[in-house]
Amino acid sequence: MTEEESSTALNKVQNSANHLSCNPARSLSGDLSSDLDQTFRRAEHAGLKLAIIGRSIALVVLGAGLVFSRLANNPDAAINFALLGGTFLFLGLLHYRIIGTGLDRFWVKYLFITLDIGIISALIATQPLFASADLPAVMIFRSSLLSYFFVILGIAAFSFSPQLVLWSGFAGAAGYLGAFAAVASRDGAVLDWSDLPTNPTAQDVIDVVLNPAFGAMGSRLQEAVFLVVVAMLIAIVMRRAQNTLREKLTAERDRQEITGIFGRFVPEPIVEALIADAGLLAPVEREATIVFSDIVGFTSLTERLGPQKTVEVLNDYFDAMTGIVTENNGIVATFHGDAILAIFNVPLKSPDHADHALRAAQQMLRRVAETDFAGENLAIRIGINSGPVIAGNVGGGGRQSYTVYGDAVNLAARLEVLAKEKAVSLLLSEHSQQLLKDKAGLKAIGTAAVRGQSQPITIYTNSW
Repeated sequence: MTEEESSTALNKVQNSANHLSCNPARSLSGDLSSDLDQTFRRAEHAGLKLAIIGRSIALVVLGAGLVFSRLANNPDAAINFALLGGTFLFLGLLHYRIIGTGLDRFWVKYLFITLDIGIISALIATQPLFASADLPAVMIFRSSLLSYFFVILGIAAFSFSPQLVLWSGFAGAAGYLGAFAAVASRDGAVLDWSDLPTNPTAQDVIDVVLNPAFGAMGSRLQEAVFLVVVAMLIAIVMRRAQNTLREKLTAERDRQEITGIFGRFVPEPIVEALIADAGLLAPVEREATIVFSDIVGFTSLTERLGPQKTVEVLNDYFDAMTGIVTENNGIVATFHGDAILAIFNVPLKSPDHADHALRAAQQMLRRVAETDFAGENLAIRIGINSGPVIAGNVGGGGRQSYTVYGDAVNLAARLEVLAKEKAVSLLLSEHSQQLLKDKAGLKAIGTAAVRGQSQPITIYTNSW
């Protein structure tokens, strides 16, 4: 990866991250908007179906109780309740069957909610409180009628649709007040709070409030307002939930896009850290294990294959090696020509980093020995060393890249070169060997003077 490629990719991530942090509710792309609309529709359909199931079960239980409790003394009422419950049950099941089918339109859910409200309102307007008693019809409002409209509001809330909830609230309030207006006009003289004198006595209040003709228009208006207010509150909560979900899905989609684009240039763990830190990975000093690998005879290989075929071979080779490093909790920090620089314990912490690095190196050697890459057989050499490194984003002039520095890195690279002189495929420094928990499969091959080291170091290689 060239510095120019790294800088360009990094700038993309930084700009996208800044854009997300400054404007998380930005306009969605067409595809994302469509996906979100489909998500909300599926949630609406599932919620409505669940609400209808609950509604149906409640109707069966409540209807059976009302029918059987009146069957002996008032069979006509029992039949009426059975017919009424059957009508509500049929409407619910019909709506259930339509949801999500080709017959489903945006207005269908509004229609069925309106039918429920209309039937309940009509019953309130036409049915007396007690059929056997000659009482003013307005006395029916002494019972808990508004609770039925709140049940309908609750059913609408399952849809996850703020519009349907608002419609249910306003339509319910209109139906409730319409039923009262119909009853009041039929009864004629309906008493209200305004019929109380200015400074009423206890008897005045009793005479008006407990009068069978007391309808309290003001109270009915207040109840309707309560219904609308609750509907508005639920709708606001739903809208906020939708916006939160929309922002989350938008950010996640952007995150995936950034990871997909930038991940072609640097390891995905680095991308995740860049996004989480708004594009900043502060340099840290930490002990790490470095794996430096190189393809044997790469120069002659490129001369024989030509540029295009060489790129095909490298892409296949790099893909396989990167997978092995990643599986062993490391990251490939740099591709330089045919060389791979892999690091363990930065930026992702890995307590057993030396073991992971050695295992990755051994797997890399096995893979190269057993597999061809774009039809070409390769051979590689690897140098491994552990020690303190500086790792993080470095650069200037707006150009940055993630890399590692330190003598430990230099020594790993020199061990890879030394492997050629020793005629082995892998050399491991004494620093790394001392950190290993599992030292099986290694053998010491003496000491070697390495440039940059004041004293000769003991080196190890595979015993197989």
